[in-house]
Amino acid sequence: MANNASAKGQILSLDEIAKYHEDIVSSLKSYFNEASAYSTERFFGYTVSERGEELTTRIDETTLRSILIILASLEAGFRVDYELRCQQRLKDDLSRTFRAIYKEKENNVSLERDIFEAWNIHAGKSKALISELRAAFKLRHWLAHGRYWQPKLGRTFNFDSVFDLAVAVNEEFFGDGSMRQL
Repeated sequence: MANNASAKGQILSLDEIAKYHEDIVSSLKSYFNEASAYSTERFFGYTVSERGEELTTRIDETTLRSILIILASLEAGFRVDYELRCQQRLKDDLSRTFRAIYKEKENNVSLERDIFEAWNIHAGKSKALISELRAAFKLRHWLAHGRYWQPKLGRTFNFDSVFDLAVAVNEEFFGDGSMRQL
């Protein structure tokens, strides 16, 4: 198994991701502002409407990138938790299931088919969150694989909805200290 101490140390916290996202959106708004030092040169010939449309496009792209980072961090958290439960040989049913999976697949475990399914079986009241995670990970796959198809997400995701999902997952699944909170 991988060295979890170093892996866990690089997982961004949800607060760090949110602050970064807010900083970038604020920076974009400042940059696109008519009073910006770059405004005259960068936006020469733009109408107010064109400038606004380009700002919206940049913010939308930034939001998708931030969503990808949140979901990637969630994936990392679940994978670290999987490895820790296997290494620590915990006696709960979920940990035993993970060890059985590890015996067969080691670190070639599927997040959705193996880890999420094990949580789904053993999580009790968290089954609804697993369902929401599966939906959100359709967006993650689309983003991570270059957006070359039209995704069928079943719902609309934005930064706040994905962030709120991550907070709920963090509290529900890892609030007991079993995994470093994101």
